[in-house]
Amino acid sequence: MSMDAAGLRALQAPIKERYKTDPNAAVITLKAHGTLDDSSIACKVETGRALAIAGLHPATGGSGLELCSGDMLLEALVACAGVTLKAVATAIDVPLKSAAVSVEGDLDFRGTLGVAKDAPVGFAQIRLRFDVDTDAPQEKLDQLLKLTERYCVVYQTIRSGPPVEVSLSRN
Repeated sequence: MSMDAAGLRALQAPIKERYKTDPNAAVITLKAHGTLDDSSIACKVETGRALAIAGLHPATGGSGLELCSGDMLLEALVACAGVTLKAVATAIDVPLKSAAVSVEGDLDFRGTLGVAKDAPVGFAQIRLRFDVDTDAPQEKLDQLLKLTERYCVVYQTIRSGPPVEVSLSRN
């Protein structure tokens, strides 16, 4: 189903109005849950659509059969950035003949394996790229990129590094 800018505005107008009048209604807690696998070094993550089994990356001793959490993070960025780009393009009337989103992230696995104290644990750099086929003028594309960055939840979360509370409890 294709949606134009008017359709998107019509769909979002009552939602935006509700959030303006009741800011607390806009605050939602998203949740994810997983259980550790009994027989292998893996975690079964409930995605809402299927069961995703995450394991160690082959560079850290994994079999490569399970999903890598680092890949999943980058995939979440691609998904969010792609949806945001499409929504913004629709809202500001930038016609896209086609568009693709790609992400690359650089990891030094010496950090996560504890091999080198100076090697960071986590991504040292992430590169997000959009390739678009459009006749829109450059100033519209600049606006498209700026607004996509501003409104992409996963991008802003990675970029801002919000506080994360960690706890461990005994069952």
